[in-house]
Amino acid sequence: QVQLVESGGGSVQPGGSLRLSCAASGFDITRRSIGWFRQAPGEEREGVAAIYDGFATYYSASVKGRFTISQDNAKNTVYLQMNTLKPEDSAMYYCAAKRGVASEPLKSREYNYWGQGTQVTVSS
Repeated sequence: QVQLVESGGGSVQPGGSLRLSCAASGFDITRRSIGWFRQAPGEEREGVAAIYDGFATYYSASVKGRFTISQDNAKNTVYLQMNTLKPEDSAMYYCAAKRGVASEPLKSREYNYWGQGTQVTVSS
């Protein structure tokens, strides 16, 4: 059974950092696209970062230079390191997995499996 479990969310002040984890089970994260998405209340789900097979990475303009996606194949886990957080980064963060390669890695419609999400709140 495919399962994705996010963790690492929380509350942080502007300028702070968090590292989110997405632990996968029931499949191997290698040779798959894994994405991080976020959704704030009343907003559409937004793709923020994606990774394929541990080396090809993609970022939205709003997080490029502040967020870093990586994966640990031995732990079957994908991470999202978030630095210099801003209040507008506050949202529920989800990880998602696709069978194979995503042609548009930051588009939610590409992905087959989703986790339950972890909340990130950035405020002073």
